[in-house]
Parts: sequence; C-alpha cells; structure tokens
Amino acid sequence: MVISKICCIGAGYVGGPTCSVMALKCPDIKITVVDRSTERIAQWNSAKLPIYEPGLDEVVRQCRNRNLFFSTDIETAIQEAELIFISVNTPTKTYGNGRGRAADLKFVEGCARMIAEMSQNSKIVVEKSTVPVRAAESIMHILKANHKPGVKYDILSNPEFLAEGTAVEDLLKPDRVLIGGEQTPEGQAAIEKLCWVYEHWIPKCNIITTNTWSSELSKLAANAFLAQRISSINSLSAVCEATGADVSEVARAVGLDSRIGPKFLQASVGFGGSCFQKDILNLVYICEGLNLPEVAAYWQQVIDMNDYQKTRFSQKIIECLFNTVTDKRISILGFAFKKNTGDTRETPAIAVCKTLLDEGAQLNIYDPKVEPEQIMADLTHPKVTDSPEYVKRAVQIFADPYDAVRGTHALVVCTEWDEFVVCHRRRHQRFQAPCSVSSSCSSSCSSSSSDGDGQQEDSPEQRGTNRGLSPFVVPFVVFPQSLDYERIYASMMKPAYIFDGRKILPHERLQQIGFHVQTIGKRLLGAAAQSRSTVPPSHPIPNGHCAPLANGAGAQA
Repeated sequence: MVISKICCIGAGYVGGPTCSVMALKCPDIKITVVDRSTERIAQWNSAKLPIYEPGLDEVVRQCRNRNLFFSTDIETAIQEAELIFISVNTPTKTYGNGRGRAADLKFVEGCARMIAEMSQNSKIVVEKSTVPVRAAESIMHILKANHKPGVKYDILSNPEFLAEGTAVEDLLKPDRVLIGGEQTPEGQAAIEKLCWVYEHWIPKCNIITTNTWSSELSKLAANAFLAQRISSINSLSAVCEATGADVSEVARAVGLDSRIGPKFLQASVGFGGSCFQKDILNLVYICEGLNLPEVAAYWQQVIDMNDYQKTRFSQKIIECLFNTVTDKRISILGFAFKKNTGDTRETPAIAVCKTLLDEGAQLNIYDPKVEPEQIMADLTHPKVTDSPEYVKRAVQIFADPYDAVRGTHALVVCTEWDEFVVCHRRRHQRFQAPCSVSSSCSSSCSSSSSDGDGQQEDSPEQRGTNRGLSPFVVPFVVFPQSLDYERIYASMMKPAYIFDGRKILPHERLQQIGFHVQTIGKRLLGAAAQSRSTVPPSHPIPNGHCAPLANGAGAQA
C-alpha cells in the first residue's frame, strides 16, 4: 500500500469534512484528525458535530472508529502518519505589520514545529490551509532547521475548493483536485502518492498537478474571481434600483452568455464566509509587497464594493422606516453567511445588525442552525461594539421564527434559508398545472439553490416570471418548511415592512398581503398600483405601500 496512515492537524471546517469523506472513500487508510481543543474533539466524537453540513453526520457515523478517528493525542498521530495535512486557521492579522490584510501564519508555523519535533521518520507534509504564495518555502525552512537525522520531508500544496453548505457533495464530486509540489524527482514522487489517495474515488483526469507556487496562488485567485463576480452584480443592483431595471433579469441575460455563465450572479446584501474577504485582502497585501499598487487597488475594490452593499442595504432599512429605528423592534431572519451552514464568519448579518443597533433598534434574531451563543459572541465582539452590555439588552434570540417576528416593525432577510422561501401554485381550476418550479415539489422546490458563499438561483417568483407565469395572481402554497407570511403579517406592527436582502421572496404577493417590501436590485411597484394593473377583484390589495427607492433614497410619501 502506498499510504496507510494519514494525520490531519486541525478539526475545523476544512479538516473535519475533508478527512471524513476521504475515510469513506479510502476504507483501507487509517485517518486521524487531531486538535488541541478537547471540546471540539469531543463534539466530533458525539452525536452533535461541531459544524453543520448536509450529509456530514451520516458520513461520520459510517467511518468513525472504523478508519476515522478524532483525537487530542497529536504526538502519536504525527509519529504514525506517513502523510500529514496541515488544516489550521489562517486568519487575517489583527496586529503588527500587515494588520488587516496579511494572513497570520502562526498556527501553520506552530504545526511545522510540532511535526519537526515529534517526527521519527520521513513525512509528506501537505498544506490544506489557504496560505500566501511561497508559504511552503517557510514551512520547509522550519522543518529543515529542526529535522532529526534520517528524517526527510516533502512539502505539497493541496488547497481545498469546497463551499460551505455543499461541502460533502463538493468533496465527493469535485470539479478538480489541485496538487502542487517541487519539480524534483522526490517532489514528483510525493505528488504521486497523494494522487494515489484521491484516485480511490476521483478520476485521474480531474487531478491537476502544478508547481507549489502555482497551486498556492490558484486558491487565492479562485476565491478572488468568485467574489469579484458577486461584487460586480451587486454594483449593478444599485444601477437597477436607480433606473428601474431588474438585476435578476440583467443577471439572467448576462449569464446566458456561454463565455460568462450564470453562477455567482445573484445580487444580495453581500458575500461573507471565512475565505473570500480574507483571501482577497491577502492577495492585496501580496501585490503591495511586490510593488504592484495598481493590481492591489483593483482587488481592494472588490472588498470596498461588498462593504458598500452592506452599508447601502442597512441604510435603506433606516430610511424606509421614516429615517429612525430608535426603540423599534426589528426581526432578523437568518444570521449565517449562507444557507445550509452554521458559520457566521464575515456574515453580512453582523454589519446589518451593527448598523441597526447603533441607531437604537431592538433586534429579534432567528436562525435555524446558528447557536445563540455564537450570535451573541459575534454581536458583542470588540470590533462590533464597545458596549456589549447594551447589545445583550437590545438583542433577543429565538428558536421559533413566528416568535421572532411577533410585534416587530420590520422583517429583514439576511440568509437565504429554504424555510423563508414560498413556492407558488395556481389556485383556479383552469390553471391546473405544475408549480412554477416543477410538478414534483420537494424541499428544494420552494428554495433557492446556493452556490459558493451565499449565491442562489432564481427565486420561485422569478422562475415563474421567466416561464411566462404572472406572479401577481398566484396564491401561496405553504410547504411544511415554509413560513406562513399571512400569519406573520397578522402578528406584526402596522405598517409592516419586509427587507429582502437575498432577493428570494415573492415580493408582489407579499405586497398583496399588505407588507411594504424592499429588496436588492429592483424597484417594486406599490401594492395599490399592482392592484389596479394586474390583480383581479377576487384578490383585494390593502391600501398603502412603501414607495420604491431611487439611488438609496428614503421612503416617499
């Protein structure tokens, strides 16, 4: 056997799922995931895993204690392993030179020193963490400076391209696996050994090999390109609101161009997650260090546009609520940075909540997967507030969405969870037809599929419109997992507002219920105007509406 034992240092969002799937597909290899956190390892060995990923529980159950082990015994795992993954956090530095942009490699360096200290025989050391270009060189310097007689090391770069929320599927059927190594006989031999592991379930043609530096840069470049697309469509969403265009229609027209494609063209309140912002800031720092200021400024603008979008959306909420939210209670639906994950790192919800709290609002927060302790920790972080006690008094966290919205002035959708979306079906006999998605409505029928860091396909309303179906006369079909917006409207203060930061809701139908609705990248006609133009007498529309915004302007009388 080429490789019989693997160790992964770091039981986080990358190390845990990656090694779980690897253990599933390589039953002949013993894989041990180690971490210094006894609490985290205990969670991996329990019924409730420390992270939420669809399908991950079942994979772990199948493999755990068979050929997949979670342990705090780092020394034994390193000594036994022939191949070691370094899969630790590489956050943006918060101090010293490069603060706010450069990657902090202290955990990677710590792993390298542990490997050098504990190893008794030769190892293949693989970078899984996202690192700056030429980080492998630094790891090799540490290992060589501390190596023992007869112990040799080969350093490989094997960046992970999985997306949270679809991590298991991404690992089972990746677009590609990238492995970078030294262009020497020894380096090529190490690459072949790692290729052998992946070839247990991935076709060899999908495994790409490069030199180490190309592999490291490719990871940064991939995330930068994806984030760039989101910022590009978000920039156009502001233009759409000012001109009367619909950003979803623009995105669809653009995405049908085969040279561009449709993915990551869903306008929203902004991207989040652990990778996009961190990796672009790292890329900016690298460019500045290479004396490439124009390149650095180009990529910095992707971050600036994302910040602008979050600020613009938050300001829209305040302006539409008569330019004050002081002492108003507002419901936040969704806190994770995207659906199907409990991760809140860099979530746009934090920026929205911070702005509203700074303006004196009271917040009711609901998210189906984020732990209440995590929400409160994020909102009381020193970077968010200098008055954590005030935040604790102003924020309430709910386990039930109907409790969260009761008695509130406005509802703000920050995450595209399936349960927030409602599918349509025509009521009248002459329109007996499949729903606007398909005749086999399932849990995914009433949802918007997510790509990458918070990107969705068209909402049910948009899909219906795209198929030539009028969304204005189609009543709700409320699936078990979908929210009942008529019930929500009845429980809220009047006038009741909805701010759709993910552009996933059936806006016109919500206006028919009586909501004042605002969204991203589209001017919405007032409910009264829709009633006169499209809605038959059997569907009366409540009076009053929140006027559409132009250039982010506030509600008009």
